Amino acid sequence: MNGPLGFRCVTAAGTYQLAFEPRDLVIAGLTGRDQAAVQHHVEELRAIGVKPPPTIPAFFRNGANLLTTARAVEVLGPDSSGEVEFVLLSMADGLWIGVGSDHTDRRVEAYAIDVSKQLCPKVIAPVLWRFEEVAPHWDRLVLRAWIEEAGRLTLYQEGTAAALRTPDSLIAAWSGGAPLPEGTVMFGGTFAAIGGIRPSARFAFELEDPLLRRVIRHGYSARPLPLV
Repeated sequence: MNGPLGFRCVTAAGTYQLAFEPRDLVIAGLTGRDQAAVQHHVEELRAIGVKPPPTIPAFFRNGANLLTTARAVEVLGPDSSGEVEFVLLSMADGLWIGVGSDHTDRRVEAYAIDVSKQLCPKVIAPVLWRFEEVAPHWDRLVLRAWIEEAGRLTLYQEGTAAALRTPDSLIAAWSGGAPLPEGTVMFGGTFAAIGGIRPSARFAFELEDPLLRRVIRHGYSARPLPLV
């Protein structure tokens, strides 16, 4: 384990620092609410030789040691990329919401999705909101991501939480109706990339709450290690 992660917890009552040591990491996939679109994507994967997961939504267990709030990570080779996702963290005092990047090795993903996710760090912004404060207007939350191209940031992903399954739905599908176990971190799925999936030396992302007028922003550089 890497030890506890430090977060700035922003609530209606104030802001405070918190150390949180994750016990389990779950990556949810195929989480779109439009089931026809999800099934279409499954067939696209099948057509290029990627074996579809056994369930929809899919859940992949990764090592909690992959979680980091760092602004620089190392990856193996040039074929990985980030994707913005909302992140659920179950703590002793309830459920918290953040934003992160499910960085994934795309070369390995072609033949083993679970392995491709385990190979890369999972970067989380070091700021959290109480889930109960955003739950009433959940569908209005906006996720965005940018990649660096030609020396400037280009919009890479954008969408609202309305396009994805709700946290309650994902947690119920994962835990059989029980609450998310304390110490668990769950990534909630993502949107298609604008212009297609591609690697970048820098990945920036944000979660915006237009109703409460606040934003969580973070970003990181990904240094590729040589393939031997």
